[in-house]
Amino acid sequence: MIEELLPATVVAVEIHGHDDPGPAALFPQEAEAVARAVDKRRREFTAVRVCARRAMDKLGVPPQPVLPGERGAPRWPEGLTGSMTHCEGYCAAALVRTADLASLGIDAEPDEPLPQGVLDAVSLPAEAERLRRLAADGPGVHWDRLLFSAKESVYKAWFPLTGRWLDFSEADIEIAADPRDGRCGTFRAALLVPGPRVGGRHLTHFEGRWAARQGLLATAVTVPHG
Repeated sequence: MIEELLPATVVAVEIHGHDDPGPAALFPQEAEAVARAVDKRRREFTAVRVCARRAMDKLGVPPQPVLPGERGAPRWPEGLTGSMTHCEGYCAAALVRTADLASLGIDAEPDEPLPQGVLDAVSLPAEAERLRRLAADGPGVHWDRLLFSAKESVYKAWFPLTGRWLDFSEADIEIAADPRDGRCGTFRAALLVPGPRVGGRHLTHFEGRWAARQGLLATAVTVPHG
């Protein structure tokens, strides 16, 4: 599902279901990082790293630990960049060589409404108005949750380039549905704060793609070098 949203240079691996990969799937440093975490957190942490190492293998990179860095962002092996996501019953990792992309971000969410009050906390007035129009034209997608997912993907692509927090209110996202298939499409995130410098230019926006499949919403952002 995630793979269809990404360019061919990116390798994506996903796991559906609730299988517990077990502690042996972790490197010792990773196991130490979640030694005090609750069982659910340890299972998610492990499963998504299983995905990451399968992606490394597909890229011809020896399996290596993926430790959480600043603000929990994954610290990738030299020469790679990527993103990971997990939600109930699903996890995925996407990796690419840094020669091919400057950054990327992925996110998956259940195709369900956001909890009460969350949309007001994460959306701008213009975004909320656009969601109302999308819901009227395409009632089969939970657009509020899709907006949340898109903002998560934008942040995951932003942070490795800046090392800075990006608030929900600092990117204005416009979602478009494919006219031939209302359950997939694109989105554009206009940055409302100064963007990072990539390939000799300051970014003013990020571009992304989305899809609704199998009870899940998935979003992905890729940042080319130029």
